[in-house]
Amino acid sequence: MATKMIPFCSLCGNMMFVEEFNACKLKMVCKICPTFYNITKTITNRSYYKLKEIDDVLGGEEAWKNVDSTEVVCPKCSHGRAYFMQLQTRSADEPMTTFYKCCNYECSHNWRD
Repeated sequence: MATKMIPFCSLCGNMMFVEEFNACKLKMVCKICPTFYNITKTITNRSYYKLKEIDDVLGGEEAWKNVDSTEVVCPKCSHGRAYFMQLQTRSADEPMTTFYKCCNYECSHNWRD
């Protein structure tokens, strides 16, 4: 895995910035002093973030204690009952989002409506 490096000016120590010059060529320049470095390699950066699970957003297993259950079919195991809770996830003029957790302890599938 490559390490990320923020370039700093060797003369004044300030952060350097990328600027374009001469028809799509790039260079790193210092905004304080006349230091610059031509960029000869292609610079790419990709970051993939892990999406949070429903339990992480809702507060983990503690959030599911003392919640009510209702008759609804689990899409994973077809069990006929699930715990539910409602949260306001959008603006106040939007309806609340209902989160479900299957009552079948072997399944415990989470989904939302």
